[in-house]
Amino acid sequence: MQSITSVRLTSRLPLTFNHATRKSQIVSRFSTTAPRLDYEHIIVSTPVPGVRQVTLNRPKALNALFTPLILEVNDALKAADSDDEVGAIVITGGQKAFAAGADIKEMKDKTFAEVYKHSFIRNWSDATQIRKPLLAAVNGYALGGGCELAMMADIIYAGEKAVFGQPEIKLGIIPGAGGTQRLTRLIGKSRAMEYILTGKTFTAKEALEWGLVSAVHPVDTLVDEALKTASLIASHGRLAVQAAKEAVNYGTQVGLDQGLLYERRLFHSLFATKDQKEGMSAFAEKRAAVFKGE
Repeated sequence: MQSITSVRLTSRLPLTFNHATRKSQIVSRFSTTAPRLDYEHIIVSTPVPGVRQVTLNRPKALNALFTPLILEVNDALKAADSDDEVGAIVITGGQKAFAAGADIKEMKDKTFAEVYKHSFIRNWSDATQIRKPLLAAVNGYALGGGCELAMMADIIYAGEKAVFGQPEIKLGIIPGAGGTQRLTRLIGKSRAMEYILTGKTFTAKEALEWGLVSAVHPVDTLVDEALKTASLIASHGRLAVQAAKEAVNYGTQVGLDQGLLYERRLFHSLFATKDQKEGMSAFAEKRAAVFKGE
C-alpha cells in the first residue's frame, strides 16, 4: 500500500508538481471530505486545492481494467463529485500505460447468459454521470477499455508517446463500453470504422489532428499540465462550470435548435445565483471574483 505523504499547499497555484506528490496519497487541508486511502487498485490524492486526482495503479498489469478497479474508480469519482471543495477531477495512469485494455482473464470464460443477465460492464461507464469536469491525462497505452475510459472524460491530454486504439476485433468481440459510439462521434465515421474493424492503433499526434485530444505534452509534464488546467477550471464559479459542461454534453445528443434553447435556459438560470452577481460585480469593480458556488 502506498505511503501517505503530507505536503504543504499554498493558496498560490503551483507551476510544477513533483512526481513524489503525484504518487503519494495526499489529504489536502483544503478539503472538507478527505479521499479514501484504502483503495487497492487506484491512488486518490488532492495535489492542489480544488483538484482531485485519481490514478490507476495496477502497474504490473499495465493498468488493465477489471471490475474491482472500475468499482474503486466509480467510488472515487462519486466522492469527488459530492465534495464541495473539489472543482475538477483528473484521472490518469502510469507513464507506460493509462490502461492497456480490459483484463481478459476476467472475461474469457464468461457466457452469454452470464454477461447478459448481469449487464456486464454496464457500470464501466459511470464516469459519464459525473457532473464536475473530468480531465484524462493519458500516457502510454490507452487501448480497448482504456481508450473508452479516456473518451468518457470531458478533456483529454495525451503524452507524446501515447497510443490509442480499439483492438477488440482481434479477440473476436467489439468494444462494449462506448468505443463504437464515442470514437465515431469524436473522429468521424470512416476513420473510426477503419480502426475499429482493423484493430489498428493510432498515435497521440494523430489523436490531436483528429480532435480526440486537446493537447499533446511531454511524458514527464503531462499530468502537471492536466492539473494546471483543472486548477484553472476549479477557480471559476462551480455552478457556471457545471452548467457549461451540462450544456455542451446535452448539445451533442440533440439537434441545434434544442441545444440552443437548453443553453439559453441554463444561461438564464445562472442569474439566480450569487456567483453571477459576484462575478459581474467583480468585473465592474476591477477586482478578483470570490466564487462560493451559491
